[in-house]
Amino acid sequence: MKTGLFFGSFNPVHIGHMAIANYMVEFTELERVWLVVSPHNPHKEKSSLLGDKHRLRLVREAIGDHKKLKASDIEFKLAQPSYTVNTLAHLKEKHPKDEFALIMGYDNLLGFHKWKNHEEILKHHDIYVYPRLNKEGAKPLLSLDHPRVKMTEAPLMEISASFIREAISKKKDVRHFLPQAVWEYIGEMNFYK
Repeated sequence: MKTGLFFGSFNPVHIGHMAIANYMVEFTELERVWLVVSPHNPHKEKSSLLGDKHRLRLVREAIGDHKKLKASDIEFKLAQPSYTVNTLAHLKEKHPKDEFALIMGYDNLLGFHKWKNHEEILKHHDIYVYPRLNKEGAKPLLSLDHPRVKMTEAPLMEISASFIREAISKKKDVRHFLPQAVWEYIGEMNFYK
């Protein structure tokens, strides 16, 4: 089975994440998508993150009963900080018959050459890229002609989790930026206030 891995802090998961995951599983060769909740991205500050279990719960709430999507806590069990190459090796060991691909925004592709063992990742895994606005006009150092890089026509989703966190802290009603169950859980737990 070909599984797309959509990594993120999902702090919180929002309709942009869900639309991209839905697009990937319905309009590409990916048969399922796992939203992998990252406990700590080596390039981001950890202090602003909700607890791991709460972010995982929010992703599960967002997915609901969608059969082709899954919330994954695989990185919670691995050494910190988590690196994608290590996660992929662990998954291949646990699921030897499955084929894993990465899902990333174009902005992440621009910095992919900085990832730990990025050449090793490209040797064994496809990368499905969704569009993002590029304010700098930079070109990725990785050639878009690489056979492992699959550019997609996923909808351009420019909603950020930081925008949502800030809006909630300012008592703005942003319920339509989030899946309903996520909005309700955030309200119930008083997150981001």
